[in-house]
Amino acid sequence: MAELKLSESRDLTRIERIGAHSHIRGLGLDSALEARDVSEGMVGQTAARKAAGVILQMIKEGKIAGRAVLLAGQPGTGKTAIAMGMAKSLGLETPFAMLAGSEIFSLEMGKTEALMQAFRKAIGVRIKEETEIIEGEVVEVQIDRPAVAGAASKTGKLTLKTTEMETVYDLGAKMIEALGKEKVQSGDVVAIDKASGKITKVGRSFSRSRDYDAMGPSVKLVQCPDGELQKRKEVVHCVTLHEIDVINSRTQGFLALFTGDTGEIRSEVREQIDTKVAEWREEGKAEIVPGVLFIDEVHMLDIECFSFLNRALENEMAPILVVATNRGITTIRGTNYKSPHGIPIDLLDRLLIITTQPYTEGEIRKILDIRSQEEEVEMSEEAKHLLTKIGVDASLRYAIHLITAAALACQKRKGKIVEMEDINRVYHLFLDVKRSTQYLMEYQSQYMFNDADEDDNNAMQS
Repeated sequence: MAELKLSESRDLTRIERIGAHSHIRGLGLDSALEARDVSEGMVGQTAARKAAGVILQMIKEGKIAGRAVLLAGQPGTGKTAIAMGMAKSLGLETPFAMLAGSEIFSLEMGKTEALMQAFRKAIGVRIKEETEIIEGEVVEVQIDRPAVAGAASKTGKLTLKTTEMETVYDLGAKMIEALGKEKVQSGDVVAIDKASGKITKVGRSFSRSRDYDAMGPSVKLVQCPDGELQKRKEVVHCVTLHEIDVINSRTQGFLALFTGDTGEIRSEVREQIDTKVAEWREEGKAEIVPGVLFIDEVHMLDIECFSFLNRALENEMAPILVVATNRGITTIRGTNYKSPHGIPIDLLDRLLIITTQPYTEGEIRKILDIRSQEEEVEMSEEAKHLLTKIGVDASLRYAIHLITAAALACQKRKGKIVEMEDINRVYHLFLDVKRSTQYLMEYQSQYMFNDADEDDNNAMQS
């Protein structure tokens, strides 16, 4: 019974982790930055992915900063997927911050402060620190335990060697406890931080690999260190400017990062931090890593936010700004003026614009195949063909939503593979935008506060 419960909890965890873009693993480009047809969860949009790949390469080489890229295209053409692909391709070293345009209006702080914090989250600082370590192969661990319990603390000796020397170190109670926690024994290669006393087990020496008939897969075999036992080693810490801001502006320090209670940060604090980071850069102790800030639904920002973005991009420590919108020529929020994508012309002039095209029927089929695999839903060829037709006639997003619903309908009739009848059943249960609009047109007189006139009806039907 216990085993059954365990498997059920695992399945639930798996379902919770499936998101709209959880199948994206990267941009799907080869070494020559050419887009593959289907790769790393990406399908189609070869020109847009190739352009994003060029931007990505410049980011990795540190040749671009303070620039902005606009992903423009119709709804459901993979703009957010391309941004997620860029984030996955950048790796953990490069900061990637994500924000929705409407998000800044709901935060308990000013609009420009919310944007500034987002900018600072996308700028990394790689701090270099030199530390003294003792690294060698354990020859022997001797621990002297007192004959009477509680009479005296434990003492001991640790013998370490390299290929050139061997030394015996006296151990105190704390070091003996640390060695016991790490389960250090003779033949292990260890590194001891002199400042903190932290012990790290590097692996097991090749010369002692035959001590046991069998070893676990986690055992790592390494060479015995050479040279001196005591060495100076460079340790690199990667943090964002926002994390440094929060730690220095709150009494509870880094705990504010976990509680989310960052609040507004004073400009004086930021100026002091920028000055200190600049000093570290001159001394060679730190380097700036410009990351990526992705703002989705950028048309939701107002004229004040756009003015702030214009100024922020001119800062020497600015990240790469990637924005996305599905709007055409529309009103700039906060004004009465119209502009392409709802973005002021002066900011548009700074943007490198990447356009996305509607997916073809074949590409929709491939995307639905990937999503079915991601959601672990088995589907017959006829059902996939019908779902593809729905994706072409209605929308790709609607077709993707039907996958899990059809799987539940199949489960209800105790089937193993989703068939056409399951797709048909959920298609009639859940309406798409076109059918919902048609229904409203037919029964609009029965709804409250209906303001649609004849011209609106014709526009919506077309």
